[in-house]
Order: sequence, then C-alpha cells, then structure tokens
Amino acid sequence: MIIVLGTIEVDVADRQRYLEEKVPQVESTLGEPGCLDYCFAADGRDPSGVRLVERWASMADLEAHVARLRAAPAPDDLPVPSRMVAIDLFEAEPAQAPWA
Repeated sequence: MIIVLGTIEVDVADRQRYLEEKVPQVESTLGEPGCLDYCFAADGRDPSGVRLVERWASMADLEAHVARLRAAPAPDDLPVPSRMVAIDLFEAEPAQAPWA
C-alpha cells in the first residue's frame, strides 16, 4: 500500500472554499483504479492548514492518478491559491492495531 500525507497552506479566509473546490476531485479520484482513500481536510490546529491523505493499492495506481491530474484541462475559474508545504510518501504494510 502507498500512503501520501500532505500539508497545504491557504489563506485563512479561503480555506472552506478551497475544501469545497476539492469535492469534485475527491469524488472522481475515489473512483480511480487502486484508490483506497483520498481526502482533503481542515487542520484542527492551523486555520490556514489543509491535510491531504491518500492511500493507493500500488505505486502504479498513484502514478496513473498523477498523470491524470497533469493531463486534466485547466479549471474555468481560478482556483483558491494554495501552497504545498510538505508531502511525504510511504510504502506500508497493514499491521495489527494495538487496541484490537
């Protein structure tokens, strides 16, 4: 499994609009082959922060997703300005939860 964790920064006043703009992308991505989870969420500690969480069945699935994003036409309206602060990629194996 491939896990992507990202931190995105937007203007505090625009965060909700940014999250709303991402809904169609999230819905579309969740239907892509190998997508196990795809989510943009407000950071509870930082009013300008947005967290990105992705889980993919394989690196090939993630690579195909990135290729689709890059090939997509530009949006009709200007999107909310954002800045990727950090992004981490992990290859993971499911493990037994300590509370199970």
